[in-house]
Amino acid sequence: MIYIKDGAKMMRPILTREEYLAQRDSETQKMLMRKVRGGNEKLKSSLVQMNYSCLPNEDGSLKGSKHMSSTIGMDVDHIAAEEMEPTKQRILEKKDELGLLMLEESARGAGYHLVFRRRPELSQEDNLKWASDLLGVQYDEGAKDITRVFFTTTTAQLHYLDDSIFEVQETLSNSPCVGGEPGADSNLKSSINREDLGGSFPSTFKGIPYTSIIAEYWRRTGGEPTEGERNDRLHKLAANLRAICDDSEDWLLEVMPRFGLPEQEMKSIIHSACKEPTKGSRLMDDIVRVLNENDNYINENENQNEDLSPVTSHLSPQKLPIGLKESLVGVPESMHMPVLCGVLPIAAAYADQVQVEYCDGNLHHLGLMSIIRGEQASNKSVVKNAVDVWKRQFEEEDALARKREEEWKERKKSRKANEKAPDDPHVLIRMVPVTVSCSTLLKRFKNAQGHTLYSFGEELDTLRKTNGAGSWSSKYDVYRLAFDKGEWGQDYNSDAAESGVVNVAYNWTMLGTNGAMRKCFKSDNIENGLSSRILVAEMPDASFSKMPKFRHRSAEDEARIGQAVTRLRSVTGLVDTPRLRKAIEEWVEQKRVEAAKDIDHVKDVYRKRAAVIGFRCGVVFHLLSGKEKETKACLDFALMMADYCLDQQIKTFGDALRNEYVCAEDECKRRGTNHSVFDSLPPAFTIEDLRALKQGFCNESALRMIISRWMRDGWIEKTGRNHWSKLKVES
Repeated sequence: MIYIKDGAKMMRPILTREEYLAQRDSETQKMLMRKVRGGNEKLKSSLVQMNYSCLPNEDGSLKGSKHMSSTIGMDVDHIAAEEMEPTKQRILEKKDELGLLMLEESARGAGYHLVFRRRPELSQEDNLKWASDLLGVQYDEGAKDITRVFFTTTTAQLHYLDDSIFEVQETLSNSPCVGGEPGADSNLKSSINREDLGGSFPSTFKGIPYTSIIAEYWRRTGGEPTEGERNDRLHKLAANLRAICDDSEDWLLEVMPRFGLPEQEMKSIIHSACKEPTKGSRLMDDIVRVLNENDNYINENENQNEDLSPVTSHLSPQKLPIGLKESLVGVPESMHMPVLCGVLPIAAAYADQVQVEYCDGNLHHLGLMSIIRGEQASNKSVVKNAVDVWKRQFEEEDALARKREEEWKERKKSRKANEKAPDDPHVLIRMVPVTVSCSTLLKRFKNAQGHTLYSFGEELDTLRKTNGAGSWSSKYDVYRLAFDKGEWGQDYNSDAAESGVVNVAYNWTMLGTNGAMRKCFKSDNIENGLSSRILVAEMPDASFSKMPKFRHRSAEDEARIGQAVTRLRSVTGLVDTPRLRKAIEEWVEQKRVEAAKDIDHVKDVYRKRAAVIGFRCGVVFHLLSGKEKETKACLDFALMMADYCLDQQIKTFGDALRNEYVCAEDECKRRGTNHSVFDSLPPAFTIEDLRALKQGFCNESALRMIISRWMRDGWIEKTGRNHWSKLKVES
């Protein structure tokens, strides 16, 4: 059993084997392990910590404990990679002689933690020396104090666990004690959440641990705060968490991470956050929804006989396929999504001979356009560096084509007056500058031979300035039509300008400031559809932040990106993705229900193409994975991209589009799911009830349309003139 504090001086066993394994395999623990193994050393101290050598004092602390357990924990670290497997085998071969009870890999993966039976005739240090000699290993001499705790890993790194470690003896327990900071009030330590199992408030919300909710919040908002931004970021977290903590300052104080801040300062931060006007948190609502969905998805698929990745709502680089994984090498975690969104359009452009059936039965090509937005000096160049590696095959081929075209131009220019002009070579050039003229772009499309063109632009503002005097609207049409390979053309009665009609296949990635975004996408441009076709990514806020550290990709990393390009170019024809279709179809339907309940026109508009974008990103993942059918990791990735795309589109363009809907002026405020317009109505309601909730912002025809949609979807039934009743439906 595992002992933990319960009251002033009472100790009680609380963890069975199942509960012990659950501690190791919580979503937070898995997330932390991935980050630690990925090189984020500072998060190691956030892992669950175990002590196997002593029993807690009466007050629940380990500090100064003299009560030895009948087990000993030993740390064997700094093992070379090639020695890891032989060392493990040596330990397991000697397990009976040693009295081995538990063997796990260390957090960094360069050693082992093992627990064995104490030889009572030997001291703590002599037990460690005896085991070290028996196994032919060197134990960590800095971890010989009986109160020393070890950073626990997950069950995936657990190689041996004997049931007898959970037995209780009369005088000694031969089980691990959940360890914490010496002298801490709780024996379970985590810097993400100081969760007190004996606390006054629930440690979960809708069955989801607050640790998981907070970890996902940090992921979506640029990672955990650094010292200089700690107070401001904690204030924002509290302002969001209050929506699911009933505005309780005491509850927030219990679940909030502290990052070393004293209690009084934390109280001040929380009090300040709770003083703000109550407005709910759409971000927190979405986090809870996604985490809930992921748990359900695990249960539905746990018996499938295939190698499926854990369902997570965050990005795990180790689960990405070739090319995408290497794109994130050396990139700070907070910039992973912008880099991914930057390289996906060019990856899709290489797979331009692929067709794929979407949920609605139509065939799609992999059209993707992305804009990476961020303030000046927000390190947008990290995206350019990744795209530069992906561009190499295009650049090499285009260089030869451009050379032929230049030679043709020279011959044409230097020919004699009566000499026939040389024939146009009609070269295929796939990479064009974003500032290309419409005439030249049309020429490139005509010579594309069925391939997709690609552009990368470092400054969105440059594009805007070079597309003035009416040209911008033409280019705007090109971008909009490119999403579904629509027809575009122009007709001039002159040899000086290019004429013709083409199917537009054109992917691009652009970087830009928020100001440039606002200038390019004004309200009249947003409503016509381009904004919903763009995958927007946001660079993390760099205000007052320390300089991030980047690492160069190795030649091997770059070679693997080249292999990924070759793999994408080799796939042709119709690629069937039934599992991906089903997952996206369910996602877009759920978003429809959410939007309908809130009468959220903006979400209803953006959910449709966010689903298409997520689907196409999932197809790229599938092609790169080289698997016969879509893996669970592929489905997770597609849904994550759809979620991210929808969130960013609403965040970037939502207000402008919202202004286009007169009747929607008040219906998209940040509310919890329990405060949607539909849910706020009584079981039996009238048109006046709905009109009151809409506060006069909907005219009569709009109100009737809302009622009509709810009836069509089977949510309500008519009971009389201007009277309706809600029906029980699956939400």
